[in-house]
Amino acid sequence: MNTAVLSGKPLAARFQQEVQEQVRSLELDGVRPVVAVVMATADESTHWYVRSIERAAERAGVGCRIIDLGHDATEPVLANVLRDLSAEPSVNGIILQTPLPPGVRTDNLVGLIAPGKDIDGANPLSLGRLAVGQPAFAPATARSVVEILEHYQIPLAGKGVVVVGRSAVVGKPLSLLLLARDAAVTVCHSRSGPLERYTKDADVVVVAAGRAGLLGGSDVSSRTIVVDVGTNVLPDGSLVGDVDEASVTGTAAALTPVPGGVGSVTTALLLLHTVEAARRQVSSMPLAAGALESQVLEAAG
Repeated sequence: MNTAVLSGKPLAARFQQEVQEQVRSLELDGVRPVVAVVMATADESTHWYVRSIERAAERAGVGCRIIDLGHDATEPVLANVLRDLSAEPSVNGIILQTPLPPGVRTDNLVGLIAPGKDIDGANPLSLGRLAVGQPAFAPATARSVVEILEHYQIPLAGKGVVVVGRSAVVGKPLSLLLLARDAAVTVCHSRSGPLERYTKDADVVVVAAGRAGLLGGSDVSSRTIVVDVGTNVLPDGSLVGDVDEASVTGTAAALTPVPGGVGSVTTALLLLHTVEAARRQVSSMPLAAGALESQVLEAAG
């Protein structure tokens, strides 16, 4: 059978155009949106991802500050940087990129990101608001999955959706967004046992575990829509997802590619969140539902 390719590029282009339009509008008020990305790792897949944000920001006219503190940065150093960025008026959005050095408590640090600048939904306050349907920026990767499914008019209400991975960055917030759209959600993780038991009969499978080749053709059926969130850099420098693309292609109904799938949409959404945060800050709006968040918030409410 033919497996449809659900490219994220058309959707990313649409969001990028919206970013450019909002940037031009903000320029009339003398404002240039700025996003700050804080990182402290030697992980090559993370550096690849951050470079993609920087390139996309440059194309869109959004300022991008990459603050690389090195793979041995300490928690106090990271904490001070996040506090300073949260208080700095010229910075509109903040991303704390993971992984972080051993011993650094991510949960402690994300709480230091000002909610109004928390464009990737990392602060527990943002996640809590999302859980109860109140205005907040959803984590961009989680939102990207839903946006792609809706872009390709894949129904979610009443459908069985399996999310592989339970991280606070993707798995958990994605489950909330899917539940808000009336999907029947199952979350799998390292203790769930064989994936096939859950994924074979699913309508949609989202894989976000950070393990190359985790989902294979034997784990899906001819009706399964597969969304690959993984980004894994192989020794030869190539980028692959969590899905064994060769074995899933020809078996599943549809598959998002890596690269060119979820990642491209995620990057565009981060910039879109940044310009919306800038607009709110300029107009002294509270963290309330704006045009950017309407799709996510209406469903979550």
